Amino acid sequence: MSKKNNGTDLNRLSSNFKNNDPRRNLPSASILLEEPSIKEAISEFSHTFVMDAIHDALKWFRDNLKAGDSSPDISTVVDKVNFFLLQNQFQRLRSVVNATGVILHTNLGRAVLPERAVKTLSQLNHCCNLQIDLETGQRGKRHYMSEYLICKITGAESALIVNNNAAATFLILSALCKDKEVIISRGQLIEIGGSFRLPECINQSGAIMVEVGTTNKTHLRDYEQALTENTAIILRVNPSNYRIVGFTEDVPITDLVSLKKKQPLIIVDDQGCGTLINLEKYGLPKEPTVQESITAGADLVCFSGDKMIGGPQAGIIVGKKDLIQKIKKHPFTRMLRICKLTDMVLEQTLRLFLEPEKLIETNPTIRMLTIPAETLKRKAMNLKKRLDKEKLNLKIEVKECESTTGGGSYPATIIKSYGLILKSPKHNPDRLCYLLRQNEPPIIGRIKNDEVILDMRTLIKGDEEEIFKALIKIV
Repeated sequence: MSKKNNGTDLNRLSSNFKNNDPRRNLPSASILLEEPSIKEAISEFSHTFVMDAIHDALKWFRDNLKAGDSSPDISTVVDKVNFFLLQNQFQRLRSVVNATGVILHTNLGRAVLPERAVKTLSQLNHCCNLQIDLETGQRGKRHYMSEYLICKITGAESALIVNNNAAATFLILSALCKDKEVIISRGQLIEIGGSFRLPECINQSGAIMVEVGTTNKTHLRDYEQALTENTAIILRVNPSNYRIVGFTEDVPITDLVSLKKKQPLIIVDDQGCGTLINLEKYGLPKEPTVQESITAGADLVCFSGDKMIGGPQAGIIVGKKDLIQKIKKHPFTRMLRICKLTDMVLEQTLRLFLEPEKLIETNPTIRMLTIPAETLKRKAMNLKKRLDKEKLNLKIEVKECESTTGGGSYPATIIKSYGLILKSPKHNPDRLCYLLRQNEPPIIGRIKNDEVILDMRTLIKGDEEEIFKALIKIV
């Protein structure tokens, strides 16, 4: 074959390839933007999100189509655009059904906010008196009412609120212990979620850490022997996300306070989960309350707002007025302060503790912790009866299961509960959980012993109906 004929054949092959290439027939972005469903999506999600989805869809077709494939019609391309759009929007922050049995599930935002607190947020479509004295018209105090309430509830002289309890610990050490020694038991050098380690926090604050005792045993004499002229703080940390059991001993706050007779010291109790009421009467283990620590003589106590209080993420510091004032003047305080949204929600959550006898009705976290297992069993049975009437291709049982507090609170404490146990002949447990998560709203369960469990303890009003509708749709 001559070079000329060879070149002609190559040109012909190239031309045939182009003619057979289905990617040449893909609609342009401008054509797709004229489609009714795309216009509707723009009004709902914005032009920016839709354009990203169009680009992703066209790229997908260019990457996956090959010569000889049929060209997709415009409706197929539009479907792919909507797929990418919804896939992107699926990750947006929104409500989910917590059927895991973990009451303070960190991945699910921890505490369910009280209804009273949520309703108050609707007031913030106006300006608010965040930092103005309405009497004088001058600059006022931030977070006045939240700080007033926490002092009223705990009996502390003063309070300060920052964005989380790790920040509270860091701020205390930075403001009061820079270049000075802080004594802490080796058994309390905690690590919490996100690889936050207390020794690193102490180091970053500028304080000098002095470890005493052993992992399982620390005595009062260990603290006493470690005291020097440069000691500023004794820090006690409640092991709220773990337990050391067996041959153990630690030193209560009352004994640590006695060391102040020897030299000026600041006794700090980092309680972590921050319990404001005694839950022993509901069958839960004893946890030290903030009030008990203040009464025992701790100078400062810090704890979380989104754990046992059941409010928004926050770190609360209470204690001696002069120390709180010194902390408030530290430059880090402005960096770590809370916004008006957190302040308003925390205030409304704290107000509930002024009527502790009503907390089971008004505070979702306290309600989930204390609701009797037999009540949950009845709820599970009622839901099962409704589902059985639908004759679904799904094996449904009601079984006793175990709930936990989560969120670094009441570690190793198992709470008796009941749940729906699901087995599908069509879907394995992983697939069934996936389909539940793809529901709107997403339903988050757990798998144990190759069964899907939907725990009744962590459901709130309306969740059972969402589960009912989701299972009918999925199965």
